[in-house]
Amino acid sequence: MTEQSASNLFSLPIMSEVGLQTYPLSTLYVLATPIGNVCDISLRALHVLSLVDAVACEDTRNTAHLLNRYGISKPLLAAHQHNEHEAAEKIVARLQAGERIALVSDAGTPGVSDPGARIVDAVLKAGLRALPLPGPSAAITALSVSGLVNDQFQFIGFLPSKARQRETMLAGLANVAATLVLYEAPHRIIETVDALLHAFGPTRQVVLARELTKLFETVHRCPLSEAPAWIAADPMRQKGEFVLLIEAAQAVVDDGAEADRILNILLADLSVKQAASLAAQITGHKKNALYDRALEIKAASD
Repeated sequence: MTEQSASNLFSLPIMSEVGLQTYPLSTLYVLATPIGNVCDISLRALHVLSLVDAVACEDTRNTAHLLNRYGISKPLLAAHQHNEHEAAEKIVARLQAGERIALVSDAGTPGVSDPGARIVDAVLKAGLRALPLPGPSAAITALSVSGLVNDQFQFIGFLPSKARQRETMLAGLANVAATLVLYEAPHRIIETVDALLHAFGPTRQVVLARELTKLFETVHRCPLSEAPAWIAADPMRQKGEFVLLIEAAQAVVDDGAEADRILNILLADLSVKQAASLAAQITGHKKNALYDRALEIKAASD
């Protein structure tokens, strides 16, 4: 968006309504930015970005480029995962002095698998206000076009990068009766899909959503058994940021074999007590009975 087109946008009749709303001082504005398509910014977000004293952002270069697209220039404060505590102190001090600060991430909603939560926490603990400006979110965007019929979803974010830790986490999610929402980077997409296939089996539906709202946006749904071949069929399918949606587990009658399978996986990394406790949460079985069974499995393997 050019400076001229931004000027035209701010002249729209609806912008007069936006301008009449209240934007209190000493407030952190937690502001969602586009996940790809720059036109997905909200009118209220544009107004607030033009109003605030500074913008706290994950990457100053990315945010400067984004603001420039809207014809907006503001002082930028670096606020990323490596300096969040220090950034929070500076932001709180500026808010206490009566400023308005916008908090953004590189894309989407701050604090959702992105920096921001610690800053909001510090602002609230200081008795100051954090005001949300809702907007784009990759998780919700993918869910809306998944066609996976379920009233519940569980946001997981990024899985552990180490194979053993990832396997343990997925084992704990295998029987969750909600759509699972994962994020993944392109360099790990192949191994992650293989891990999902191993953990959830071949028939569970998966939605692979990549480059959402961008030029090469792709949303593909298939059984997990077909997912590795689909990715391998085109090198472009391994590029971009991914949202993965896993169909919820179906209710099944548990004859004890599933509990044993889960205990065997958990016991590889956890103590008997920890494995039994987590297995009880997953299966709904009594913890004491699972503890006794875990002792049996442990003894048999020693």
